[in-house]
Amino acid sequence: MLYHFLVPLAEDYAFLNLFRYLTFRTGGSVMTALIICFIIGPRMIKWLKKKQKEGQPIREDGPEGHFQKAGTPTMGGLMILISAGLSVFLWSDLTNPYVWIVSAVIIGFGLIGFLDDFAKLTKRSHEGVSGKVRLLMEFAISLAAVYAYVHFTTDAQDVERATGLALPFFKDLLIPLGILFIPFAMFVIVGASNAVNLTDGLDGLAIVPVMIAAACFGLISYLVGNAIYSDYLGIHFVAGTGELAIICGALIGAGMGFLWFNAPPAMVFMGDTGSLSMGAGLGAIAVVVKHEIVLAIIGGLFVLETVSVIVQVASFKLTGKRVFRMAPIHHHFEKKGWSEPTVVIRFWIIAVILALVGLSTLKLR
Repeated sequence: MLYHFLVPLAEDYAFLNLFRYLTFRTGGSVMTALIICFIIGPRMIKWLKKKQKEGQPIREDGPEGHFQKAGTPTMGGLMILISAGLSVFLWSDLTNPYVWIVSAVIIGFGLIGFLDDFAKLTKRSHEGVSGKVRLLMEFAISLAAVYAYVHFTTDAQDVERATGLALPFFKDLLIPLGILFIPFAMFVIVGASNAVNLTDGLDGLAIVPVMIAAACFGLISYLVGNAIYSDYLGIHFVAGTGELAIICGALIGAGMGFLWFNAPPAMVFMGDTGSLSMGAGLGAIAVVVKHEIVLAIIGGLFVLETVSVIVQVASFKLTGKRVFRMAPIHHHFEKKGWSEPTVVIRFWIIAVILALVGLSTLKLR
């Protein structure tokens, strides 16, 4: 909104030229989301406690230390959605279709997460909305988003680029997927969403890797949307994707604000409202900027958590034995005696390392 109001005035007031620059508006997006989250955080936590009373249900088979968290409210993802949403509205170019596509994905998955959290609270169980129903809603939103992305990208560029799969470490290589790109992109969005959801099991565990990934994709979005930089780096140019850096900035700012209240001992949990929406947002951004595989590298921690669950379930069904003491894998280390802060900080370190590896693909081509 500020972009549309202030940029036309730049001819009369030179300092308003700042609003033409993505870097300035991205920085503004970070700070705005952070400040809004700080302002609404205490009031929202108080409101959530009043409405939820007993707080998020605690798994009976979980680590013993988690029973101390009983009474902590969930749905803290609302803080993130409100803060990031207002920030994006203020700082982004609202004529950019990619901004609306990614925002719609974040809001849509946030709504699914809200319904899931609400079901858990009313049932007083960690089982929320039926898995089949949830996946059906997730794939429906993803289908609409991918269709819109292909439509707008094809109008501006060629259909092969819109539906192709770019591989890291290779310049100009684009594998044409054609119609198969749609289910592939849907899988990326839904997979990223649920991977972040599985990771969200300890105070601060998911939000910091999400912010790290958002920072990486903020940079990637800026580079992919700049013809000069994308040509220099040998990555595929997609006009207009630079605006997605503002969404990434909003996620970072809102994430930092949320972490202030989620740091151990947490005053509020993110819940599926936050984890599903932020994960889906990262997946949608990765699809738009043609860096789906790089997301699997940068978000490798989320992949590890997901794989640990798949391995655990498959092993138990096939052999009756468990590979891990508990899945997702962060609970395995808790069961082994690691303290919660130790697990969280070590997983943060892994997330930073994987992010650096993922960013290296931009140059190593």
